[in-house]
Amino acid sequence: MNDTAKAPRGPDDTSDLSIDMAFSVEVRQAGQSESGPATVGWLLADKGAGVLFEPPRRLKSGAVQRRHAKSAASCPSMYSLESRLFEVLCPFDMTLEYTTTDFGDPAVKDALGPMSAVRPAVIEDLIIVSPETEWRHPERPILQIRLPYVFVSDDPVYLCQMPPFQHYQAEPWPGVGLIGRYPINIWPRTLSWAFEWHDIDKPLVLRRGDPLFYVLFETSPQNRSIQLVEAEPTADLMDYLHQIAGVVNYVNQTFSLFKAAEARRPPRLVKPR
Repeated sequence: MNDTAKAPRGPDDTSDLSIDMAFSVEVRQAGQSESGPATVGWLLADKGAGVLFEPPRRLKSGAVQRRHAKSAASCPSMYSLESRLFEVLCPFDMTLEYTTTDFGDPAVKDALGPMSAVRPAVIEDLIIVSPETEWRHPERPILQIRLPYVFVSDDPVYLCQMPPFQHYQAEPWPGVGLIGRYPINIWPRTLSWAFEWHDIDKPLVLRRGDPLFYVLFETSPQNRSIQLVEAEPTADLMDYLHQIAGVVNYVNQTFSLFKAAEARRPPRLVKPR
């Protein structure tokens, strides 16, 4: 039996050592902070008829009763949601009917005809009816209304666009508003209102001053509050918007361009007015 005594380990002897190392790298844009409210700027990319477009406003439940500690009006989860929900109001009155052109293409017309407050030429420029091949369902037309609203942030913020589910409509829409979600610190762009028409025999009635859609802002960390400010259309911001605008006409998956857009992004885009 041979007993081999091990020599004492020297300070440089690492033969029996195993070392686990992990690295974490975080990239943060200049001016970003994870504390305090996240600042979100809004502006109108096109000032034409700008007086029609009201500033986005924070959603409020209105007059509610709080006569009981367990009432819905006292629910903290409702408060938490409403604190990051803002509504964008409809800027015009229109009663739209679905129709087709002489060539059988989908189209819309104003049911009020010459009594409408909106000129036919404006409707043609304002409303885009998608071709049938782009519909989600073969019997449900999709239209978009162009709007000049842009939301942007220097903090990591996602915008979620959704229907005005807290607004009671005595005359419900004959379809559903389409939804979307994207990062406004990387991909600020003009918002459109998209609508999927389920019952084409009923008109789509839009009333000025009613909520057209909501925007909800997601932050990191999630408990940050939202400070909404009107943003100055600085040269850096407008140039960045110009680089993003229209790319949907050239690629199918615009999210694949996020890294390219971020590489060209100026350090700061939001300058409150």
